[in-house]
Amino acid sequence: MSEKTIFLEKVSDLFFENGAKAVTMDDVAKHVSISKRTLYEEYTNKEELLTAILDFKLQKVIDTLKSIEAENTNAIEKILIREKNFEKFSNTNQSVFIRQLVKYYPAIFDHHILTMNEKISEILFNNIEKGRREGLYRENFNESLYIRFFLQLMLSFENSVLFENEQCERSQFCFESVMFYLHSITTEKGRQILAKMNFERDFKSDDQIIKEN
Repeated sequence: MSEKTIFLEKVSDLFFENGAKAVTMDDVAKHVSISKRTLYEEYTNKEELLTAILDFKLQKVIDTLKSIEAENTNAIEKILIREKNFEKFSNTNQSVFIRQLVKYYPAIFDHHILTMNEKISEILFNNIEKGRREGLYRENFNESLYIRFFLQLMLSFENSVLFENEQCERSQFCFESVMFYLHSITTEKGRQILAKMNFERDFKSDDQIIKEN
């Protein structure tokens, strides 16, 4: 692991725990035990550092999502395998961090969302093409629009007043979002596979509960 990667990991944890506004460049320098001069030689200002952190966290998720392409699975399985990674992707929207980012650094937030949309959309578009070739996804829907619907939904857990008081775990929210998306694009053949995979998932979950008890 490179020094820059270690630095960005530590600093991103600091910002996610305390918020985008609350953390100062002084705090960052102290947290990683470097001088302010050294920090400013690498990052001109806090805005540049915030952008670097968001790009770093997003790229980690993208790399993991792309690695799944090599697995010998159908399009639906690839989406379900990626479910936990979609959760990580939405988890970049840590509540305090993202709310302060939206309020105090809207340009950085907008840049992050547009970059995220571009990179995730490419992966989902490739998945849709694969699913259509396999007869699992419908032909008659606007893939670009549906992808944006899905991404907006995934981002809404921490960034919408509609879910502020919702008694729902992030993992459950992400799973239901993925299911909502898949049910909206699958053919009858795709829905049969999806139903079978959900049954197996539920069976494994019940079996795990029995073992734990």
